[in-house]
Amino acid sequence: MDLFGKCFSYSLANELRSRGIYPYFHALETRQDAEVVMEGKRRIMLGSNNYLGLTTCPEVLDAGMQALSQYGTGCSGSRFLNGTLKLHLQLEAELADFLHKGACCTFSTGFQSNLGIISALVGHGDYVICDKENHASIYDGCKLSYGRMLTYAHSNMEELEVQLQKVPESAGCLIVTDGVFSMGGDIARLPEIVRLARKYGARVMVDDAHGLGVIGDGGRGTASHFGLENEVDVIMGTFSKSLASLGGYAVASETVIDFIRHNSRPFIFSASIPPANAAVALASLRYIRSHPEIVSRLGELSAYMRRGLKLRGVPILESTTPIIPIYTHTAENTLYKARSLYDDGVYVNPVLPPATPPDKCLLRTSYMATLTESLLDEAIEVIAAHLAEVVA
Repeated sequence: MDLFGKCFSYSLANELRSRGIYPYFHALETRQDAEVVMEGKRRIMLGSNNYLGLTTCPEVLDAGMQALSQYGTGCSGSRFLNGTLKLHLQLEAELADFLHKGACCTFSTGFQSNLGIISALVGHGDYVICDKENHASIYDGCKLSYGRMLTYAHSNMEELEVQLQKVPESAGCLIVTDGVFSMGGDIARLPEIVRLARKYGARVMVDDAHGLGVIGDGGRGTASHFGLENEVDVIMGTFSKSLASLGGYAVASETVIDFIRHNSRPFIFSASIPPANAAVALASLRYIRSHPEIVSRLGELSAYMRRGLKLRGVPILESTTPIIPIYTHTAENTLYKARSLYDDGVYVNPVLPPATPPDKCLLRTSYMATLTESLLDEAIEVIAAHLAEVVA
């Protein structure tokens, strides 16, 4: 049998292309901003994770250019060997301080962060318990570990307790949850997770990729939002969203971070974050610290959009974050609606199985602090016009 047989028989992408509803790889011709040019036309960007809009912030841009000039284009080695810059150490120290943890370890991507953290901490005989709507990188981190993975229905604390009861007293256990869930925009039930972790002797890890810069005191994320920073053992996050760069991190106690640094294969065997990326993440972090009002502005704009969509009868999934999903139900309807919005100048992301059940597909809209009410009003009109037939 030819290994490539599956490639030759794969037809879905071409079928969607032929119908004019293929939704992926639209090319940006401008920088990531509230308004962009994609494939020759202006679009309002409602599909970015650039929550604070810092990809165009002058201070952040300057930091990246200065680092490029000072350090060159890359580090050409792992952090273990020749790839550690003073810049990396500054970034880690300031992230740990910002998130009120003892230490920080950075990774080359956010996806790699979850691979590296979970696979290092969960070993033979250990258990890792996941919310079923956790990010794919968490699932892959569990697969890369040598522990046993258990799952519980999304935010179902009764089912989480049932899974915790399956863990032998002699085994270590890590509960992993998204802080802000990337598709639904809802927030993890962290107080209950922490309570159950205490009851059963488990540790808690929060993936705050969509929480940092979005919720919590000054944008410090989900643990801060609930006042549980001391109760969450490990916080993971990315630089590719609110920090306007590329890379990821873990913060925890000094002892845990030192163990990860010396036992995480994705960390040990990968080149370090390029200087410009590290500098941009550090400058973004400093900007957030000195301008906490930008986090409040993001919340205000998200609430404004949520009210506007509801007033126009658009069927949204309730949330309190800058992620506002719009119900479109079937995959075909979702793809057609995404295309029609795109053609009328509003970019959104279609979410299809396996990310959703077959009959619960949706359009994921997400918002930036650099949007304006006038742009949101324009987008509301376009969205309402195209989604009238699916109003509940």
